[in-house]
Amino acid sequence: MRERPLRIVIPGGSGQLGQMLATHFHEQDHSVTVLSRHPAAAEWNVVLWDGRTQGAWTSVLEGADAVINLAGRSVHCRYNAHNRRELLDSRVDSTRAVGEAIAAACSPPAVWLNASTAIIYRQSFDRELDESGELGKDDPSAPEKWRFSIEVATAWEQALNEAQLPQTRKIALRTATVMSPNSGGDFDTFLRLVRCGLGAVGSGEQFISWIHHIDFIRAIEFLIQREDLAGPVNLSSPKPVTDRELMHWLREAWCPSYIGLSAPRSVVELGALVLRTETELMLKSRRVVPGRLTAAGFEFHFPEWRGACSDLLERWRMLQE
Repeated sequence: MRERPLRIVIPGGSGQLGQMLATHFHEQDHSVTVLSRHPAAAEWNVVLWDGRTQGAWTSVLEGADAVINLAGRSVHCRYNAHNRRELLDSRVDSTRAVGEAIAAACSPPAVWLNASTAIIYRQSFDRELDESGELGKDDPSAPEKWRFSIEVATAWEQALNEAQLPQTRKIALRTATVMSPNSGGDFDTFLRLVRCGLGAVGSGEQFISWIHHIDFIRAIEFLIQREDLAGPVNLSSPKPVTDRELMHWLREAWCPSYIGLSAPRSVVELGALVLRTETELMLKSRRVVPGRLTAAGFEFHFPEWRGACSDLLERWRMLQE
């Protein structure tokens, strides 16, 4: 017998991850509502909210099965004073707003999955970090320029933890780099670098924690269904790779004869300035693994990068046709 359709609300669901989840759940015949600051026509319900204050939008949370809050300004920007304020406030304010709405609901959602980030952990070359790993705020060796991202991640999860919701299970989604074939995503960016003849960034020895978009969606479904899971959960492949390995296998999948020229740190600094982003996103070694998902029996369709990048490239090529 088919399980009943779920009512799923996705605050901040207008971005790439939100649209990916909304599309999937809609195609599975679930009822989907996206909360957006700039509502646009879609196949599912889209409701206006400001990401900060209570309003008419709170009614859609009544009786919902799951809330997946993905709200937050894109990290692909320079961390000047204005952007720092927006990066922090857009995450903390939206999390508090969702928590307040759930607390006031007569029939609160069963589970609230709130976005977080794998960047919350310390930089690691020496070993893999699961949910019990050292956090960046406890790492005295973290470069001063990288501390802001750690502070944002910490405040983000603190806002989630402060919400007292005895009837709602709370999960912090410590998500690694989600690789999807869609234009403008991280995989698209890495592929563009390969096509331009670039190879490893910096030393190339920094680790990249990643997850195939199919496994990201499956993990979200898994967490909604598993009533015994709460707290922080790493959404990442069980096998992070170095930047050098990532670029090598992507280059092999694209065209084995391509040569990838390494970009020294000085070039990375210049490139980040031109692209209006921060070098931390490219140089910090994130060796994060999904300890709790694996222990709970979740099976990845794409645990290794070599197979994942071949699949993503095939999907990317289909989208270009």
